[in-house]
Amino acid sequence: MSEVVKKFLYLNRKAPYGTIYAWESLEVVLIGAAFDQEVSVMFLDDGVYELVKGQNTAAIGMKNFSPTYRTLGDYEVKNIYVDRDSLEARGLSEDDLAAVAWEDIDTGEERENIVEVVDTARITELMEETDCIFSF
Repeated sequence: MSEVVKKFLYLNRKAPYGTIYAWESLEVVLIGAAFDQEVSVMFLDDGVYELVKGQNTAAIGMKNFSPTYRTLGDYEVKNIYVDRDSLEARGLSEDDLAAVAWEDIDTGEERENIVEVVDTARITELMEETDCIFSF
């Protein structure tokens, strides 16, 4: 019996702090990747703040979990997408985002940054290509 690999797309729409959505999404992404599914993550709306580099949560008294995003490549997450319109609406650019590296230990293939800023048409394509969409 062969293993069926599903394409999972996780949509992150909430700011990283103030609710539990971003943290729970990150946990579910890691679980999906641990079960050898093809996992992609997309950041839209206020979710784009989750990838902003240099976060400091000392003033709000919460643990800063943003460095965990930089480890997603270690869990075989190969695709991270950010909505261009959401970035621009918040006065952010690609330069404001943390880089996430990925390396295939079997083939040696590596990418310095798997974070890709995409337009609405590409977001539609990605959603149509996936088997399961989870929205947080």
